[in-house]
Amino acid sequence: MSGEFLAFIILAFIAVSGGVLLLNLTKVVHMVLALVATFISIAGIYILLSAEFLAVVQILIYSGAITIIMLFGIMLTRHDDKDEPKGGWVKKGTLFLGVAGFAAVVYLGIYNLDFPQLNQELHVNNTEQIGIALYTKYIIPFELTSIVLLVALIGAIILAKRDDKKEADE
Repeated sequence: MSGEFLAFIILAFIAVSGGVLLLNLTKVVHMVLALVATFISIAGIYILLSAEFLAVVQILIYSGAITIIMLFGIMLTRHDDKDEPKGGWVKKGTLFLGVAGFAAVVYLGIYNLDFPQLNQELHVNNTEQIGIALYTKYIIPFELTSIVLLVALIGAIILAKRDDKKEADE
């Protein structure tokens, strides 16, 4: 067994374990820490795939920024501390069948996927290749994405201000 394969098995186990813990833990901060472990292990898998740029972006954006935003959002909002009733075996069985069906569909979709052969080497200057593709071929979708994110940010600010006004009036 090669070292790369062993590293992949360990990182994949951490990613799946983090996802399972995320679903089963009860404290929000513990859930976020499980999510961070999943994000970091996925970044490790990107490194194994020689996609260093994606690994750094994964750590900076997801493990850092998105996780902090989620923590602030959770901690700054009011939520009831009521415990939800636990589902019975029917609910758990249905959930398991749904997840198993989704996994089967994804597996069959990936198994039958045929990638075209590329003329360029992927492991040489991959960050430069991403930059060139992003700012030449995909510049319009890139800019549209930034506009959508800006509109979402402005909408969130307006909604937050509206809630502040309602609380002040009460």
